[in-house]
Amino acid sequence: MTNKLAIIGGSGLYDIEEFKDREFLNIKTPWGNPSDKILKTNYREKEVYFLPRHGKGHYISPSKINFRANIDSLKQLGVTDIVSISAVGSLKEDLQPGKFVIIDQFIDRTFARNKTFFDDEIVAHVSMAHPTSNGLMNACEEAIKKEEIEYQRGGTYVVMEGPQFSTLAESNLYRSWKADVIGMTNMPEAKLAREAEIRYASVSMVTDYDCWHPDHENVDVQQVIKVLLGNASKAKSMIKNLIENFEKYIDSKDPTNNCLDVAIITSPEKRTKKTIDKLKTVAGRVLNK
Repeated sequence: MTNKLAIIGGSGLYDIEEFKDREFLNIKTPWGNPSDKILKTNYREKEVYFLPRHGKGHYISPSKINFRANIDSLKQLGVTDIVSISAVGSLKEDLQPGKFVIIDQFIDRTFARNKTFFDDEIVAHVSMAHPTSNGLMNACEEAIKKEEIEYQRGGTYVVMEGPQFSTLAESNLYRSWKADVIGMTNMPEAKLAREAEIRYASVSMVTDYDCWHPDHENVDVQQVIKVLLGNASKAKSMIKNLIENFEKYIDSKDPTNNCLDVAIITSPEKRTKKTIDKLKTVAGRVLNK
């Protein structure tokens, strides 16, 4: 099987201009259109894809991102591995602006989003105990180290609905949970990637201290953008390293690889052709047996 990497870029990362071999793909899915056209490029003889989560120009609010279309479109292209690059607020003193965090856990506090491909006729329950790929996290760590970026391996990301930032009470609550960072976009993205059997990793770029910190009581978009610009430059260098190294870290025993084998609970006679066709990209491997 050919392994293909896709990067989903968050706030501040809308393109990777350094990739000169550029083809933009307009992919259609049963769930609607993805956030933007998908950049297909070849770097060091490897086929890579890039999708800006908020669209170029940042016009899609976190709650309005069509996460299902994003994941389905990447799966159509044969993507096996996704690395999410996201801007986040820090919930800990030692995670200062500019630092990267390789996420290994999430707390999903979103409530206004479509969180599954299996919401009509066919029901599936995938495990999310370990939502990110250990192999991909290893690849991210090597790529970050190569650029000498300050980072933390492992961390819990609280995903809030947004688009407003937290109240002080909320921020202090999340800190009491020992969470590391807070953002608005990695859920349901990580859940849908798991349902589509795509290995997933998340690199969070800290832009601010959220409102719990006395020096950051009012999180300001302009202040965030200033840090974002520096982070985006570092992220692009990290991505190039990642493209070169990710395949050597692929784990044949990763729980994502065949998770649908034990996830679908609906009896075969209850599965209509219409729904099977709708799910052909994400679950055709098991539904068409």
